[in-house]
Amino acid sequence: MTFLGVDTSVTGRRWLGLSPEEDRAAEAIRQATALPFAVTNVLARRGVSPEAAPGFLAPTLRDLMPDPMVLRDMEPAATRFLQAVKQRQRIAVFADYDVDGGSSAALLLCWLREMGLQATLYIPDRIDEGYGPNVPAMQALGAKHDLIICVDCGTLSHEPIAAAGCDVIVLDHHLGGETLPDCVAVVNPNRQDETGDLSQLCAAGVVFMMLVDANRRLRAEGVKGPDLMGYLDLVALATVADVAPLTGVNRALVRTGLSVMAKRGRPGLAALADVSRLTHAPNSHTLGFLFGPRVNAGGRIGQADLGARLLATDNPAEAALIAARLEELNVERRAIEAAVRAEAIAQAEARGVDGPLVWAAGDGWHPGVVGIAAARLKEAYNRPSVVIGIENGIGKGSARSVTGVDLGAAIHRVAAEGLLEKGGGHKMAAGLTVRVEKLDAAMARLADLLARQGAGEGGPADLQIDGMLEPEGATPELIAQIEAAGPFGASAPAPRFAFASQRVSDVRQIGSGHLKITFGSGATKLTGMAFGAWEGPLGQALQAGVGERFHLAGRVEVDTWGGRQRVQLRLEDAAKA
Repeated sequence: MTFLGVDTSVTGRRWLGLSPEEDRAAEAIRQATALPFAVTNVLARRGVSPEAAPGFLAPTLRDLMPDPMVLRDMEPAATRFLQAVKQRQRIAVFADYDVDGGSSAALLLCWLREMGLQATLYIPDRIDEGYGPNVPAMQALGAKHDLIICVDCGTLSHEPIAAAGCDVIVLDHHLGGETLPDCVAVVNPNRQDETGDLSQLCAAGVVFMMLVDANRRLRAEGVKGPDLMGYLDLVALATVADVAPLTGVNRALVRTGLSVMAKRGRPGLAALADVSRLTHAPNSHTLGFLFGPRVNAGGRIGQADLGARLLATDNPAEAALIAARLEELNVERRAIEAAVRAEAIAQAEARGVDGPLVWAAGDGWHPGVVGIAAARLKEAYNRPSVVIGIENGIGKGSARSVTGVDLGAAIHRVAAEGLLEKGGGHKMAAGLTVRVEKLDAAMARLADLLARQGAGEGGPADLQIDGMLEPEGATPELIAQIEAAGPFGASAPAPRFAFASQRVSDVRQIGSGHLKITFGSGATKLTGMAFGAWEGPLGQALQAGVGERFHLAGRVEVDTWGGRQRVQLRLEDAAKA
């Protein structure tokens, strides 16, 4: 049944409320807990029972943290790692160039620094070296180090790891193949011989688990290790930025990490907050849309190790300088990405966006922004999407998936069948390399595999509405209670509420194409913000309807600009009342 009778909104979507079963579950939670309906509706949609509600709203890492030893190869990994520490051996950290890789590297670098060791950081150049370990880099590192730790990469790197000439540990989460590299340990919850119980962990989560075990072993020997609670800000950043599901232990890791981050104890993250002009305590949106893109900017179009260096530094002055440089690169990245995105959308629509896969490929498209463009295509068409940049007959691309479709496994299979030079990743995101002459065949095969998983069966994504609010009832106190059901992100979308039949009294453009409205009656007026929506269907409908009544839908949040708390609607959709 549609919510507020909205079958087709101004953006062409249908609004759906809770199912009858969810409604009954929400009422049961309300009777057992006396929580506001806005909170019980969110809990019901998450499948939380009345008995579990109090614990869900106050999760503890102690209760949800698994024993690190449940992961295969954790024992040899932690043993060799501590051996290198005790013997003061030379350690190198080889990391991926994204946020998860940088955070994973920073976890190790900071832990080792507290133990009195300085490790070497190596992050490959995205364009010159590509993703993961390569033979020349591993040989060079192996010649000068006793141990190389590969983080957020390495599971499929048989030849480069064999060429290292020294011990190698892999701490990763990308989908594994039938065989593993010959090394000390491959700790990866997505190995084919794993149970899958911890498949939601990002690489930083895997690194954190090894450090937990290392600390436990040190404690048994009467040695105090670094305080790992203070490291959870890095784990939270990586988990959200890598679009890992915010369920189970990940939810507790991110929730605790956000509390740590709010204290501004890590110079790099404090500097990021400053250049992002953050005016409130960080939340998952902050990590995914403000911090993540800036940390990624170095790996995308600049110096690959900037993000990891920012996260690892203990020097506020150095942090400020790196953050400022990343801010410049992020502005440059936006301009490059906008051009690629426009071309990709035009090409994808010309090819057709109703099938199980939306894809585009172009000569000279910067490989550092194709992942962002793929994410935009996925959001626009509710389809798994691939965007590929071609250079000298070789295409390098990134892919993004929708909930319920395992894109990484499909790309891994296409690579195994020889249509891709290489490819892999995880359920929601993956990368690939393809020869131009095989491009059409590879995309056709990928589309076929995705169709078998149900991709492409739906139209534009329905808008899930968690309940209805009145402007006077949307208070900072209520929003704090709703936030207790978070953090929100992948597999735990932020709740969305509707404001029914609201008179829109003001519509204006803010900044570069952003939409700001004022709505409500009487003494309580709220603002709504929709970024980049001024020229789109939402902006056009509201501009034409100033003074008229609309149903409005979006996410409620507290804006603390100027030191005052104001409730604001992050507007996503509207329908004529």
